[in-house]
Amino acid sequence: MKEEIILAGGCFWGIQSAFDKIPGVIQTEVGYIGGVTQNPTYKEVCTDSTGHAEAVRILYDSDKISLAELLDIFFMIHDPTTPDRQGPDIGRQYRSAVFYTKAKDKKIITQKIKEYGAYFEQPIITEVKQGGIFYPAETYHQKYFEKLGKKTCPHVEKSKDAFLRKKLTPEQYRIMREQGTEAPFSGKYIYFDEKGIYRCAACGQKLFDSTSKFQTTCGWPGFDKACPDAVTLKKDFSHFMVRDEVLCSHCQSHLGHLFNDGPTTTGLRYCINSAVLDFEKK
Repeated sequence: MKEEIILAGGCFWGIQSAFDKIPGVIQTEVGYIGGVTQNPTYKEVCTDSTGHAEAVRILYDSDKISLAELLDIFFMIHDPTTPDRQGPDIGRQYRSAVFYTKAKDKKIITQKIKEYGAYFEQPIITEVKQGGIFYPAETYHQKYFEKLGKKTCPHVEKSKDAFLRKKLTPEQYRIMREQGTEAPFSGKYIYFDEKGIYRCAACGQKLFDSTSKFQTTCGWPGFDKACPDAVTLKKDFSHFMVRDEVLCSHCQSHLGHLFNDGPTTTGLRYCINSAVLDFEKK
């Protein structure tokens, strides 16, 4: 089902670029919301006199990604504790805010703010408001980083890294953000066989169902398939080998490697570090 949420978290170029890469996101558009001026221009908004925030309207398929998962990404890629500021950008237009269009979404948003409060030293001050009129920004602002040929925004990546350093243990950070590997047979999910869902320890995305798990002899948990659109693959040429590195499709954290020697009908073996997984029992 197509749903909508509008997120403000600093310069809208970087926020749009981050969400354009997320599976389940149908469309994004940058613009202005939350102020008093009708049909504001970028120049007017930058005077900090219109009351508008730079924001991104996100249309998403709720059958593929939930609002809660979108908010997981949102709170990772900006600092929701700084009033009217993100990095070097200062002004009311750079405030942290969530504008919802359906009343049922407010509860999800407030629950996420409470959950993420544990990961920040200062209180989260993100505004939560019923969505008003969204004014699309000028054409040259749309997909700005894509037009420049840039893959990511450095400020977004800096915010993500700072957040994950707080949320993850040093071992998890070493593995997930520095492409490390846990010692074989040291992980807690090697001989684990409960029924449920394995999620990304960094962003919470569903990665593997327990029905795809099988017993391995290599020293790391094995899965014969991932949840739809949950992972991306990247060629890894380290250690004088050519391997397929497995990354979380939401936060791009390192999970493990994929091999074509699996024992099931898929022929696949996702060799995954236990440390990168959180388990949700069915």
